[in-house]
Amino acid sequence: MSKKVPSPCIDVCKFRREGHCIGCSMTKSQKKLFKSIKKPDQQEGFVQMLTCQQDAMGRYKHWAPAYLKKLKKKKARVTIKLAP
Repeated sequence: MSKKVPSPCIDVCKFRREGHCIGCSMTKSQKKLFKSIKKPDQQEGFVQMLTCQQDAMGRYKHWAPAYLKKLKKKKARVTIKLAP
Protein backbone atom coordinates (compact mmCIF):
# COMPACT_ATOMS: atom_id res chain seq x y z
CA MET A 1 0.00 0.00 0.00
CA SER A 2 1.33 3.42 -0.87
CA LYS A 3 1.48 6.30 1.58
CA LYS A 4 -1.47 8.02 -0.06
CA VAL A 5 -4.32 6.44 -1.96
CA PRO A 6 -5.22 8.38 -5.12
CA SER A 7 -8.75 9.73 -5.29
CA PRO A 8 -11.26 7.41 -6.95
CA CYS A 9 -12.24 10.36 -9.15
CA ILE A 10 -11.46 9.71 -12.83
CA ASP A 11 -11.95 13.34 -13.91
CA VAL A 12 -15.41 13.10 -15.46
CA CYS A 13 -17.28 15.05 -12.73
CA LYS A 14 -20.79 15.19 -14.13
CA PHE A 15 -23.40 14.71 -11.41
CA ARG A 16 -26.37 13.35 -13.32
CA ARG A 17 -27.46 10.18 -11.51
CA GLU A 18 -29.44 11.52 -8.54
CA GLY A 19 -26.39 13.54 -7.47
CA HIS A 20 -23.84 10.81 -8.24
CA CYS A 21 -21.00 11.39 -10.69
CA ILE A 22 -21.36 9.41 -13.92
CA GLY A 23 -17.60 8.73 -13.87
CA CYS A 24 -16.92 7.42 -10.37
CA SER A 25 -20.36 7.32 -8.62
CA MET A 26 -19.29 9.65 -5.80
CA THR A 27 -21.55 12.45 -4.64
CA LYS A 28 -20.09 15.88 -3.95
CA SER A 29 -20.16 15.17 -0.21
CA GLN A 30 -18.35 11.84 -0.74
CA LYS A 31 -15.65 13.65 -2.70
CA LYS A 32 -15.18 16.05 0.22
CA LEU A 33 -15.15 13.15 2.66
CA PHE A 34 -12.43 11.30 0.73
CA LYS A 35 -10.25 14.42 0.76
CA SER A 36 -10.62 14.66 4.54
CA ILE A 37 -9.53 11.06 5.19
CA LYS A 38 -5.81 11.02 6.00
CA LYS A 39 -5.09 7.36 6.86
CA PRO A 40 -4.28 5.19 3.81
CA ASP A 41 -6.13 2.15 5.20
CA GLN A 42 -9.27 4.24 5.64
CA GLN A 43 -8.87 5.69 2.14
CA GLU A 44 -8.57 2.16 0.79
CA GLY A 45 -11.73 1.20 2.71
CA PHE A 46 -13.52 4.16 1.13
CA VAL A 47 -12.51 2.96 -2.34
CA GLN A 48 -13.83 -0.52 -1.48
CA MET A 49 -17.14 0.99 -0.30
CA LEU A 50 -17.29 2.92 -3.56
CA THR A 51 -16.91 -0.26 -5.65
CA CYS A 52 -19.85 -1.75 -3.73
CA GLN A 53 -21.87 1.41 -4.39
CA GLN A 54 -21.03 1.21 -8.10
CA ASP A 55 -22.08 -2.43 -8.21
CA ALA A 56 -25.40 -1.61 -6.56
CA MET A 57 -26.05 1.34 -8.90
CA GLY A 58 -24.92 -0.42 -12.09
CA ARG A 59 -23.36 1.08 -15.23
CA TYR A 60 -19.89 1.74 -13.78
CA LYS A 61 -17.84 -0.92 -15.61
CA HIS A 62 -15.70 1.86 -17.12
CA TRP A 63 -14.43 3.03 -13.72
CA ALA A 64 -12.14 0.15 -12.72
CA PRO A 65 -9.93 0.22 -15.86
CA ALA A 66 -9.66 4.03 -15.63
CA TYR A 67 -8.78 3.91 -11.91
CA LEU A 68 -6.25 1.11 -12.40
CA LYS A 69 -4.59 3.23 -15.10
CA LYS A 70 -4.48 6.17 -12.67
CA LEU A 71 -2.92 3.95 -9.98
CA LYS A 72 -0.27 2.71 -12.41
CA LYS A 73 0.57 6.26 -13.50
CA LYS A 74 0.95 7.38 -9.88
CA LYS A 75 2.82 4.16 -8.97
CA ALA A 76 0.33 3.49 -6.19
CA ARG A 77 -0.58 0.07 -4.88
CA VAL A 78 -4.20 -0.20 -3.83
CA THR A 79 -6.15 -3.41 -3.49
CA ILE A 80 -9.62 -3.11 -4.94
CA LYS A 81 -12.06 -5.99 -5.01
CA LEU A 82 -14.41 -5.84 -7.93
CA ALA A 83 -17.70 -7.68 -8.19
CA PRO A 84 -17.68 -10.54 -10.74
